Amino acid sequence: MSGPRVLMVCMGNICRSPTAYGVLRHKLVEAELDQRVTVDSAGTHAYHVGSPPDARSQAHAQRRGYRFDDLRARAVDDADFEHFDLILAMDWDNLALLEERCPPAQRHKLRRLTEFCQRHDSPTVPDPYFGGDAGFEQVLDLVEDACDGLIRHLKQRQGDPT
Repeated sequence: MSGPRVLMVCMGNICRSPTAYGVLRHKLVEAELDQRVTVDSAGTHAYHVGSPPDARSQAHAQRRGYRFDDLRARAVDDADFEHFDLILAMDWDNLALLEERCPPAQRHKLRRLTEFCQRHDSPTVPDPYFGGDAGFEQVLDLVEDACDGLIRHLKQRQGDPT
């Protein structure tokens, strides 16, 4: 694939970034962009490398029609800064960690996912890990909104006005 490459990033790569990965992947299929846009997911910490996404994240996402059970947690690698065109952090802390590691020439690729929200006004996607069901639903609400805005952004970058 020669189109844009998007990396979703949270702390451990088991809740928020896998959710964002799964939602974006699903929405890219619906927008017929799945053959042009590459999506991946990683964490700023190597806490859960090799683990599947959190079961609660998967369960809430599956109720909305998203699947990402094929994903396994991995940590951000130095090569990611070169390889990806957009590296989207879920919150300020993870953005700061990415900025520390990212070569200056690649920093323009770093953004927060919620910058693409169209309906919600939240600076971050809050970590649901230590909370209840409402936190996982809030993550999905924010991520769905941001992914819709991200697809719009990607289309505009490729000259597609829709």
